[in-house]
Amino acid sequence: MKLFISADIEGCAGVALTDETHKKESVYQRFAEEMTEEVVAACEAAHEAGADEIVVKDGHGDASNIDPLKMPEYVTLIRGKSGHPYNMMYGIDDSYDGVLYLGYHAPAGDPNFSISHTSTGNSLYIHLNGKVMSECMLNSYTAASHHVAVLFLSGDEEICRQAKELIPGITTVETKHGVGAATWCKAKEKVISEIREGVKKAVTGQKKECQVALPEHFTYEVTYKDWKKAYTMSFYPGMQKVDTFTNKLETDRWMDIVTAHCFVVY
Repeated sequence: MKLFISADIEGCAGVALTDETHKKESVYQRFAEEMTEEVVAACEAAHEAGADEIVVKDGHGDASNIDPLKMPEYVTLIRGKSGHPYNMMYGIDDSYDGVLYLGYHAPAGDPNFSISHTSTGNSLYIHLNGKVMSECMLNSYTAASHHVAVLFLSGDEEICRQAKELIPGITTVETKHGVGAATWCKAKEKVISEIREGVKKAVTGQKKECQVALPEHFTYEVTYKDWKKAYTMSFYPGMQKVDTFTNKLETDRWMDIVTAHCFVVY
């Protein structure tokens, strides 16, 4: 069995503040270590459940957060940013049997986690076909474009709820929940244990229930925090100005959406 893991940091155990996710801050290193530990736990559990090949994409920031020297021998870690529009999903193709998400978080504009965002901090919120678009939604449609099931997600309570709405068969592990600027964090040991149990359950479960249906048409709409950014990005090919802060793109091709996203929100 061949699995793809896309890993982020904001949804990992204990993370509650933006500084904890930025490499130049003194508090960052401990949470990068936690990200590594959660990835290792997921890989070990998946391997025990029958996965013999696992590819992990470091999906946070400059993509050099996970310690490559702690990866099991059956794991390949993709570090750094290739520049490919798939970004957090770079490396996915039709050969995989399933996708797992670790450390995921609520989308831009969501009040249920204090450091919610979608890819960058430039958008107030992003809509895809009328629904708020999270990184989970973005990446799940990329998986769907390759006919790969999305089996598991760990992260804050809200992104777990949204993942289940999009993918009814997915197994999730809640690591925390937010109230205003506060974050109620589950103990690290409990998170690691639940990731192990959840991944085993997900990998041995019915993958047909975790297939995401790819829409036939896409309307991608970005509302920016800064009207000047909105103006500049309105010139991206195919982008239409909706109002002072909002632009939209309509297309039947998923690759058009992921490519636009990698340009217009960065």
